[in-house]
Amino acid sequence: MKGAAMISDDTAWAAVKRRDRSFDGHFVTGVLSTGIYCRPSCAARHPRRENVRFYASGAEARANGLRACKRCRPDDVARDEAAVVAAIDEIRQAADGLEGTPSLDTLAQVTGYSPSHFQRVFKRAIGLSPAAYARALREERARDALSEGASVTGAIYDAGFSGPSRFYDSTRGKLGMAPSAWANGGAGVAIRWAVVETTMGPMLVAATDKGVCRLSFGEGEADLRRRFPNAELVEGGAAFAKLLADVVATVESPGDFAHIPLDVKGTAFQEACWKALREIPPGETRTYSDIAAAAGNPKAVRAAGSANARNNVAVLIPCHRVVRSDGDLGGYAYGQDIKRELLKREGAKT
Repeated sequence: MKGAAMISDDTAWAAVKRRDRSFDGHFVTGVLSTGIYCRPSCAARHPRRENVRFYASGAEARANGLRACKRCRPDDVARDEAAVVAAIDEIRQAADGLEGTPSLDTLAQVTGYSPSHFQRVFKRAIGLSPAAYARALREERARDALSEGASVTGAIYDAGFSGPSRFYDSTRGKLGMAPSAWANGGAGVAIRWAVVETTMGPMLVAATDKGVCRLSFGEGEADLRRRFPNAELVEGGAAFAKLLADVVATVESPGDFAHIPLDVKGTAFQEACWKALREIPPGETRTYSDIAAAAGNPKAVRAAGSANARNNVAVLIPCHRVVRSDGDLGGYAYGQDIKRELLKREGAKT
């Protein structure tokens, strides 16, 4: 691909086959048999691979005699991105001023689109509607404030919620712990835990009644206490034993772990990265660029690396499956030896 060496033709074709919108704007697909070029996400029937060429931009495709697809309008990507950025700025300014969420009509006027078309453009780019994005922004701000020790009531109003009831309705089932727990180091939450010997050394497993909240190597009760200083730590227990056995089996003989419940929290982007990590098949690896793209922001490579580093549940959120773009193993919180061994057990080439 001329002018876009960062994306190989194989990667580009794979993105086209799955109609991956996160690659829109990073290259266009030229179809020699029809003389048109499209976005990677174009909904038209896929052409034969031998008729396809990839170009870094619409201008490059036009220079090679192709014309823009009238269905997906690939040259509108820059305008769409600018509109989404403008809308996000409007939503964030409203949140900063505690003015509530701008209506879809207001955002459409700001961006110059019709409301229905802008709703599609925004959701295609972000993965959420403008209203859902605004809700996620408020929830994230409230969680951040609570984790920094703010009072629950103050954090709720400062985040833009009209009152506690709206906050609890919005975040029910999402925070993992009661909202006050984030401000009080797990106060009121029972966390069951154990340290077990594995072939990769001592492994700490801890879980709330919702799922595993910590899986790490070489840590113990003192480390867990630092993370949740006010939680009730309960060692072992019959109900915990089955979950623990499932976790140990997953680590020792990697396989399907989707059935193991997790209790984790992060920003919307971090949680999107963690979801992308859980979708990497055993035996395969991805780069930080791949994870950023899968999370909906191909340019946020550093943020994807940060999301990896903030993963509190090793193996079950398989950040060990991420390597550098040059094929080097890269870093790992518990050392390259454990990372290499996990990949080896999964059948990945290292």
